[in-house]
Amino acid sequence: MALPKLFSRKKPDVDPAQDESFISHLVELRDRTIKSLVVVLVLFGVCFYFSGDIMKFLSQPLYQALPPGTKPIFTDQAGAFFTLTKVAFLTALLAALPWVLYQAWAFVAPGLYEHEKRFALPLIVSSVFFMVVGISFAYYFVLPAAYKFFISFSAQTGAETLQDLQKYWDFTLAIFFGFGLTFEVPVVQMLLVKLGMVTQQQLREARRYVIVAAFVVAAVLTPPDVLSQFMLAIPLIILYELGIWLSGFITAHSNAPAEAAEPAGSTDPR
Repeated sequence: MALPKLFSRKKPDVDPAQDESFISHLVELRDRTIKSLVVVLVLFGVCFYFSGDIMKFLSQPLYQALPPGTKPIFTDQAGAFFTLTKVAFLTALLAALPWVLYQAWAFVAPGLYEHEKRFALPLIVSSVFFMVVGISFAYYFVLPAAYKFFISFSAQTGAETLQDLQKYWDFTLAIFFGFGLTFEVPVVQMLLVKLGMVTQQQLREARRYVIVAAFVVAAVLTPPDVLSQFMLAIPLIILYELGIWLSGFITAHSNAPAEAAEPAGSTDPR
């Protein structure tokens, strides 16, 4: 009968070495994820302890813009707790980002070629650098200008301006997210050129479309005021030009090593 033959069939051979290699990769991924989470949680505890001081530092643009003798307020009894928790968590995440990226790098690095390693590590470093620059630009230039602009209209009416710190943090987070994300434009351009998806010439030809897209992105990622949108769109256009220049540098200096060619005029030794 066919039934005994069916049960007597052998299972396909599985290479034990491949199975062990896959399991070892999963174990390594788990270990590195745990290491990243532990550091984030430890930093969260530290940041939560100092969350009041961190919030005061982040609120400096608001304090400087408010009329003398006035202070921000909380309109919700639980607003301070939730706001400080968000501040502590996001600060811990930002502080732990280099460690998290290092763990990701250590996991994927063994599978990369040498020329890929030479490109990937600067890419990670530049990603963190541009994100920090974007957030710093928003903190030192955009937030003070935006709040002075808004509060000046209240002063013209003679009304007193009361600012809820919880709403201030939501506004600040939107600004930080928008600027931190869009300042990664040069990194994205370098990556696309390195992968061969676009060329430097194509990036140049797309300038006029990017100018329009910059204002659309600024309108989506920032709060609905013209000042914040312009202060995001203009740096975005400048960063795009910087990305074009860096893409040319990447093309000239980061090409994959070519196969060694035989010397001209070589003959078969046989």
